[in-house]
Amino acid sequence: MPRLSDRVGTFTDSVIRRMTRINNQYDSINLSQGFPDFDPPQELTDALAKAAHDGPHQYAVTFGAQNFREALAKKTSPALHHEVDPNTEICVTCGGTEAMMAAMMTICNPGDKVMVFSPFYENYGADAILSGAEPIYIPLVPPEYEFDLSLIEKGFAEGAKALILCNPSNPCGKVFRRDELEAIARLAIKYDAFVVTDEVYEHIVYAPAEHICMASLPGMFEHTITCNSLSKTYSITGWRLGYLIGPAYVIEGARKVHDFLTVGAAAPLQEAAVAGLTMPASYYEGLRALYTEKRDHFLAGLDAIGLKHNVPQGTYFVMIDISDFLALPQFKGWTDLEFCEWMIKNIGVAAVPGSSFFKEPVNHLIRMHFARGTDVLDEAMHRLAKLTELLKYSSLRF
Repeated sequence: MPRLSDRVGTFTDSVIRRMTRINNQYDSINLSQGFPDFDPPQELTDALAKAAHDGPHQYAVTFGAQNFREALAKKTSPALHHEVDPNTEICVTCGGTEAMMAAMMTICNPGDKVMVFSPFYENYGADAILSGAEPIYIPLVPPEYEFDLSLIEKGFAEGAKALILCNPSNPCGKVFRRDELEAIARLAIKYDAFVVTDEVYEHIVYAPAEHICMASLPGMFEHTITCNSLSKTYSITGWRLGYLIGPAYVIEGARKVHDFLTVGAAAPLQEAAVAGLTMPASYYEGLRALYTEKRDHFLAGLDAIGLKHNVPQGTYFVMIDISDFLALPQFKGWTDLEFCEWMIKNIGVAAVPGSSFFKEPVNHLIRMHFARGTDVLDEAMHRLAKLTELLKYSSLRF
């Protein structure tokens, strides 16, 4: 048989999406893949119904419909402290996933080095490989997920083209402080490098944490490629609408890459999504309040049944420590992946093994999310309580 490319043997399929597929085979609650089980705002669904009848139904401009780009520019400019030009500084993509891939392919030559914080959203490693770059992993050390700035300077000094920064961070929920961002910014400017940011959870941040766009810092718009998506802010993960914002010369290159990757995002969905981008400030305040309530409810439930976890500052993900369970005789020698597969079949709750996010040999953490209705979260807690029973009756066999 003809031989495949070498690159496809250097990474696996998405473990996150794989857990959803396994979950769907059982009567299990999916707390693995991060999408909500509630509807988008009615303003968007009403606009989508109108677009279904009135159009547009043909190609939009490849790099984004004019009215959609103008709405994006108006929404994002205040947070970026920069008057974004919708005609030269935005490229609309098929989700944040394509935005990151287009950014990487725009700035990377084969053999370039790119730094990635670990734990990381699993796409970043594959993005680096597919763009021909060599990833350098910078540890975010649990439980507070702090990092050693000297490692970032070492990476830049050794020629790293960029640092990928997910803020708020998936999977660990870290929100980078201003002093941390400023320190990274000084290094990016010093070494004339890029910071490629993933800011899809920008509006899901818990007080007192504050989301700060890297591109808003002095001198950083020219050194930052901001990747974002409408998926999480408006609960429309299936619409696959994302975008890149950056200096005009970067976006000019990214538009060419995007054109030959996907041609363009869906025209009627862009038309409908303008209704979301023009929502008042009260919408984002309500979104933050909604997820704060869900986070507090979920963490209280974990505490009540005795599961150890971190406290996310942003996103809707929680890292749960399963060390005590892996120490039980029935799980001796198991990986976190095996434990997650067992959980789906025997507990009825799906999670993502933490090893899929870490470059380091971390096998004792799993990720769950709480973008679910209260009744679903309560049922998940009822099922997860069976886990802590194992610690009380470790001789019990399943």
